[in-house]
Amino acid sequence: MTVFDMLKMIQIDHQPLTAPAVVMTDVTGKPNAVLTDLLHDVLNKMELFVNLADSPDAEAVIEDLHNSTPLRDDVLDEYHKILDQPVSGLNIARRKQLVEIIYDEFV
Repeated sequence: MTVFDMLKMIQIDHQPLTAPAVVMTDVTGKPNAVLTDLLHDVLNKMELFVNLADSPDAEAVIEDLHNSTPLRDDVLDEYHKILDQPVSGLNIARRKQLVEIIYDEFV
């Protein structure tokens, strides 16, 4: 399973997951600020330019962003990496009001 798969699957109040509600953590629960910021960035762009429900895979998201934004190829490559990042689980941190996506070793 990848980050993209999690994003397709997770909904809060029947709405797609938004950037402020998600954090990338390692298997010990330690947040990774770099991955979280990257995920927030791609989620914010997707919210504006991509219909996640219509996207079959991460490649389609990147293609939609390429066609509708002036983002450079290196930025889109980083977006593709985070969307294809393998994940090992999900944690709902109710007290923090966060969804924690637990990533495997960063690829």
